[in-house]
Amino acid sequence: MKLLKNKKVTFVALLAILAVLSTQSVSAMHIMEGYLPLFWCIFWFAVFLPFFVVGLMRIKKIVAEDPNSKTMLALSGAFIFILSSLKIPSVTGSSSHPTGVGLGTAMFGPSVISVLGTICLLFQALLLAHGGLTTLGANAFSMAVVGPFVGYFVYKFAKSLKLSTPVSIFICAVIADLATYATTSIQLGLVFPDANSGFVGSALKFMGVFLTTQIPIAIVEGLLTVVLYNLISENIKERAGLFK
Repeated sequence: MKLLKNKKVTFVALLAILAVLSTQSVSAMHIMEGYLPLFWCIFWFAVFLPFFVVGLMRIKKIVAEDPNSKTMLALSGAFIFILSSLKIPSVTGSSSHPTGVGLGTAMFGPSVISVLGTICLLFQALLLAHGGLTTLGANAFSMAVVGPFVGYFVYKFAKSLKLSTPVSIFICAVIADLATYATTSIQLGLVFPDANSGFVGSALKFMGVFLTTQIPIAIVEGLLTVVLYNLISENIKERAGLFK
């Protein structure tokens, strides 16, 4: 009981660290409304949409096989929404934030996150002015597609190396977070190429700006995800088997 209490305290403490950092009012890291030309808005929607459809089919199958999985799906979505809503100041006056996709990715696979992450991004755009509707495709592709798929790959690779589940989940959460920001940097680099170094130079500049704050944020997110995994596996024994 004491160990469980300590883990709950740790979870709250890590979440508080992120919350305190997010108290300043800054523009969001999600690509904002009106920031992308119409062509790129349509392009990223078209690229993202197949993943969303596959994700819907995957969720339908999961729920059909195990109706009780709805609870963990909801928890995964809530975790994504809370963490990705935090706006943490970056060095340029813009902001960074955790993504929260690692937990759901490890439990259900990356396809499911393409749906859960997009729902979170949609509500953030409508209710929090975080991101935008025209840029939803681009933001969803980076946070709800690339991040989870890259994270899932490294999670499975870590498990194949016989690393423990907590360590594998930590790596998954950290890499998924960083992959999201790398993708966003590439998206911005395509739209705003550098006058001298072109797309590559611009993308690298964006990466350099955001990684300054994103690396420590990703590490804290990884620790937070592991603590939540421990709470789930110890309190809901039948759900622990989801982390394979």
